[in-house]
Amino acid sequence: MPKAAKMAAGKTIETSRGTKETPKQTPKQTPKQTPKGAWTITFLLFLFMVVNFADKIVVGLAGVPIMTELRLEPEQFGLLGSSFFFLFSISAIVVGFVVNKVPTRWVLLTLAVIWALAQFPMVGTVSFTTLLICRIALGAGEGPAFSVAAHAIYKWFPDEKRTLPTAILSQGSAFGVILAVPALNWIIVNHSWHYAFGALGIVGLIWVAAWLALGKEGPLENTQVLAATEPKIPYLQLLTSRTFIGCVLATFGAYWALSLGLTWFTPFIVKGLGFSQSEAGFVSILPWVFGASIVLLTGWISQAMTARGYTTRISRGVLGSVPLIIGGLILASMPHVQGAGLQIALLVIGSGLCAAIYVVCPPMLSEFTPASQRGAIIAIYGALYTLSGIIAPSVMGSVIQRAGSMLDGYMTGFAINAAVMIGSGVIGLLLLWPNSEKAKLTRGAAVQASALKRAVSPT
Repeated sequence: MPKAAKMAAGKTIETSRGTKETPKQTPKQTPKQTPKGAWTITFLLFLFMVVNFADKIVVGLAGVPIMTELRLEPEQFGLLGSSFFFLFSISAIVVGFVVNKVPTRWVLLTLAVIWALAQFPMVGTVSFTTLLICRIALGAGEGPAFSVAAHAIYKWFPDEKRTLPTAILSQGSAFGVILAVPALNWIIVNHSWHYAFGALGIVGLIWVAAWLALGKEGPLENTQVLAATEPKIPYLQLLTSRTFIGCVLATFGAYWALSLGLTWFTPFIVKGLGFSQSEAGFVSILPWVFGASIVLLTGWISQAMTARGYTTRISRGVLGSVPLIIGGLILASMPHVQGAGLQIALLVIGSGLCAAIYVVCPPMLSEFTPASQRGAIIAIYGALYTLSGIIAPSVMGSVIQRAGSMLDGYMTGFAINAAVMIGSGVIGLLLLWPNSEKAKLTRGAAVQASALKRAVSPT
């Protein structure tokens, strides 16, 4: 060790004024450790999303029996699919601000109770109006689900370790379909679509009991304390940042595909391609199986790239946007090929690729959003991109009803979906710059905090 360095590391050094002082050593920063119990909470929230998406898929899965029993036209069934999202965004925003102040443990519990209770009215004979009201109520309860769950998980993991838990959380959507579709379809085929709803209500109550016993609040962040101590960034700046806008628009295109899958994929298999209800149940899980692999692969690649020093512009922004463009191009080729097998394969791959964007956007937003504001920002993000869930099913229903043939209507609807995906992917490539966004916004927050400190204490 050089002499000068030894002197600097010693007890004192003599200054030019003849006084002695101990030199200040810069403390070595160590990365935050993942607390014990983090992966247990992650698994419980994964199951939370499994229930969430099982609730979503049941109407699409039972679409043909529902349309037959209630004598619904395609436009009416499209309205039923869209109704789930009528209060989805509003509730997401309201609850997003609530979780800035209320522990996520109790908010998640309340949401799950609402889901369960909204299923039971469908067990008996129902009218279209009753079914519509229950789906609206369910959507209000499920609107905040992913954003609150992500906010809860981020209290257990430091920023550099959040992508993989986000991917696992996102996997809940795929497994909610993969696990639920065979079971629910068996109930629909062998008993009644009414009992499928009742089964989901019981499963929801089981999750509520498990969360009551094991659910906890993450120890890494106390948003109530942070709200009083950390610098704030005005919400207008956060909501108008290019990365926030890019996340909303990029995920809008992905959710267009997802909402069509929830509502129209099984009816397309049955009425468009001529499969039986029993066969369609197994075919319907294929996009979700493929999407699940994309989600896990994206989470793993993103976290590995970040660890190797890639900027989050590349490891999150580009990695999430490019699959949207590729998936849209694949979907665009569907009307130009023949054969049910090939059309299903293109639909599965094209719509499944867009799942990558769900993994990277919440971590990107959390990069530059103060923890005490994060719940609201992720909720507003979710509220805005899920607006495509209102539009897409109704557009598909209208296109099918006005087309020369049912198959032509489906193909036109999927072509519209392709154009939306390609456009949203390009926007994502242009706007997703979370690392530079963080530098700009946090620098502004620091300046504001410094100015406030000087105003309060001029000396």
